[in-house]
Amino acid sequence: MFHTIRRDVHAVFERDPAARSVPEVLLCYPGLHAIWGHRLAHWLWERGFRLAARWLSHLMRWLTGIEIHPGAKIGPGFFIDHGMGIVIGETAEVGANVTLYHGVTLGGTSLEKGKRHPTLQDDVVVGAGAKILGPITVGRGSRIGANAVVVKPVPPNSVVVGVPGRPIQRSKPRTPADAPDLNHINLPDLTLSALQVMMARLEALEHRLNNGHGHEPLPYPIETLLHQGGDYSI
Repeated sequence: MFHTIRRDVHAVFERDPAARSVPEVLLCYPGLHAIWGHRLAHWLWERGFRLAARWLSHLMRWLTGIEIHPGAKIGPGFFIDHGMGIVIGETAEVGANVTLYHGVTLGGTSLEKGKRHPTLQDDVVVGAGAKILGPITVGRGSRIGANAVVVKPVPPNSVVVGVPGRPIQRSKPRTPADAPDLNHINLPDLTLSALQVMMARLEALEHRLNNGHGHEPLPYPIETLLHQGGDYSI
């Protein structure tokens, strides 16, 4: 247990550049408080003290804004950044060195008593506001983009974006020696990519309809859909 607590503290320094000292981390990180409260609640849950475990979980939710069911299984090196609004269900399983940002839900989609919440393997990063629903597995080293809604299994070393979430295989899997990969901002925009392909095909079709002798420019080129530094164009 002591080794796991040390791993949790180390995870804060490893993944949050704002962490300056051990006293600051111990006193001012509600995500860390929620994790430690859960580890004690889970210990009680596993030994049959279910009411005490649920009460402690409820207390930690009131103190931190983070709701973790005492039945959830969470590995070492777990890091919650900011944390407000996080919900982790009873049968969720979280591997080692996983990072969650605020507003994340690991939720269920069934009324059955069995496994109904997701499993996150090691080194997964879940962006702010993302929802992972159902008894699915998110593969090791994957990143879930902010506000994605994931309802299908995710292969290892993938990024997932959109609603519903679509996994995209990464070209270079991480190795244990790599630093934590927390970048979940510059992810592919699948909607924009699809629009670009459609517009290109439309231009080609118009060119053919004009017998290859020039073509009228599109009234709203794809560039008008992009932010140009000022107001948005419509």
